[in-house]
Amino acid sequence: MLHSLGDPQGELDFIHIGGTNGKGSTAAHAESILRAAGRFTGLYTSPHLRVFAERIRIGGALADLVLLEDCARDVLPLAEREDATFFESTTVLAFEAFRRAGCRTIVAEVGLGGRLDATNVVTPRVTVITSVDLDHSEYLGDTLAEIAAEKAGILKHGVPLVSGPLSEGPKQVVEARAEYLGAPVDTLGDEFSIEDVVVDLAGTTFTYRSNGSINGLRGRTPLVGGHQARNASLAIRALEWFDSGMTHEQVSQGLAAVRWPGRFEVLSADGGTWVLDIAHNVAAAKNLAALLEAAALPEPLVLLVAILGDKPWPEMLGPLLSSAETSVFTVAPSSPPERRWRPEEALVAAGGRNVEVEPEFARALERARELAGAGTVVVTGSAHTVGDARTLILGSTEKE
Repeated sequence: MLHSLGDPQGELDFIHIGGTNGKGSTAAHAESILRAAGRFTGLYTSPHLRVFAERIRIGGALADLVLLEDCARDVLPLAEREDATFFESTTVLAFEAFRRAGCRTIVAEVGLGGRLDATNVVTPRVTVITSVDLDHSEYLGDTLAEIAAEKAGILKHGVPLVSGPLSEGPKQVVEARAEYLGAPVDTLGDEFSIEDVVVDLAGTTFTYRSNGSINGLRGRTPLVGGHQARNASLAIRALEWFDSGMTHEQVSQGLAAVRWPGRFEVLSADGGTWVLDIAHNVAAAKNLAALLEAAALPEPLVLLVAILGDKPWPEMLGPLLSSAETSVFTVAPSSPPERRWRPEEALVAAGGRNVEVEPEFARALERARELAGAGTVVVTGSAHTVGDARTLILGSTEKE
């Protein structure tokens, strides 16, 4: 499909970011810093929370619908010819839109895995693997080593890799692949590091250290959590490879300007506090539970949970339910019908904890707010759950 369009990806400079968790936030940090440095950027991520154009951002804004429609007129016949998937078609659409818009610096997030992902047609200037945890096992394998091999499929000959801290098995797999390809590897905790991390409900402050141009930076991101300091540091290290002339001021400005909804996003509305977090696998659920335990949020805490049925929701419920006094199980209306969980089954699996079931999403949101009063409602389980909640809480016209 891309070849039929003249291989637009060949005209673009890519940072290619994969990993189980954190790849979207890392991509958002990298793209924001690049814009602060004067680059005209493209950002390709998935999934979207509310509108399709969130996946394709140009110069920091949602792609213009007229541009997307013009590109789609050329892409759709190719998609039909090749019987392409939605994500394959979207990837082609994004790369063509970036070319037509005139942006040449692209941050692209892997959709699923890496080795066989549609985005893996690119030859980037630097790659990133944020983390390796169990997720999408039906496609990527049942062990961390198998999943790591799929993630490492984005590595290219001689192209530097920036890696988050990995457990020993995945680390060996990734480093062996990198050695085979002659790809330099920089790992968080070795070639670069973060220190003095301070987290509050307005963001995360940290010190970044490396042997590169940004050594000793004291930066702050509005994204909340120690993991966001790690994600930001991965983005900074990747950019040290991508553009060694970047200044401390540009990096600081880019970090401060990051906006990435749905990742421990704290809102005040309807007389109380809301926390929106897309946590959609076991590792993300544990991370959310730890953040909730550490955060000074108004009490009581009430969970509104809707997880996709093909996710390991029984394992996710333990850490999630332990973080709140009461929970409401529901179904996100935008979730694909064939992937929806059955909240009644989840209620049984909850094992007598203080849980209610309300299948109708809007009523479930109202019930959670009623139970929390002036306290905090935590909405989690999937991007569908958070996206649907944001629409109801903020209104459909709220700008991304």
